[in-house]
Amino acid sequence: MRHPILVALCIAGALGLSACDKEIDKDAVDRDFTDVNVIDGTGLNEVMLTSGDPAAAVNYFVRAGEIAPGRIDLMRGLGKSLVRAKRNREAARAWAEVVAHEESTDEDKVQLADALIRDNQWEQAEKVLTAIPPTHETYLRYRLEAMIADSHKQWDKADSFYEIASGLTTQPAPVLNNWGYSKLSRGDASGAEKLFYETLRHDPGMFTAKNNLVLARGAQGNYTLPVLDMTQTERAELLHTLALSAIKRGDTKTGKGLLEDAIETHPQHFEAAATALSALQNGGAS
Repeated sequence: MRHPILVALCIAGALGLSACDKEIDKDAVDRDFTDVNVIDGTGLNEVMLTSGDPAAAVNYFVRAGEIAPGRIDLMRGLGKSLVRAKRNREAARAWAEVVAHEESTDEDKVQLADALIRDNQWEQAEKVLTAIPPTHETYLRYRLEAMIADSHKQWDKADSFYEIASGLTTQPAPVLNNWGYSKLSRGDASGAEKLFYETLRHDPGMFTAKNNLVLARGAQGNYTLPVLDMTQTERAELLHTLALSAIKRGDTKTGKGLLEDAIETHPQHFEAAATALSALQNGGAS
């Protein structure tokens, strides 16, 4: 029980009294613990995970973990925040600590595998996934399994995993985009194009999918932009992508025209397109 009179005397009186210093320090520690409890009660842990500055979220969970060490929810929060902050090596270590916790679950192992892949530790990620029982069927697990199969060029297996993953989520755009890029990398530009269209049906604003769609069309010699909602800047960037696809295929004249269109379309100076056009002109291309 605190004594308000004693605290007031300590603050107003001789600052050198050790008893007062200890009382003030104790209050500070108590407030720290209270803060964590209040945050839990108002759901701010979840807020920190889904909004705001990822670096601030990392700092928050580091501090919370120091106040309440061993709390697995805070450990998970740190791991997720490090992933959001793209601090992949640290995220992998954080998730390894979660997996070592006595309260860890199979889903924690999936999160560890995800962090390992982000850190380019594919072999270790595969070992982690292999150790997870096949009865643990989640969107992320199958998405990672598909990526592992892709890395081994096991295309039939990858397609199966991508299909399962896309059926296990109400927001399949990211996995459909991955699947499309997988098809594109193996030379199936037509199949990739269909998947990128499907991606954009679920998420019309995903620029990565728009760019990949243009790459797939360019790979087939189709240098017209698809009918999509796009900003003026996006249109210029997609024209630039088409131009590079044309040049790669040896259609230099078409590529030059597309670069000129990209420069004219962009609302500001388009350095990348201007540089590419200059390189073509200096190389004597017509």
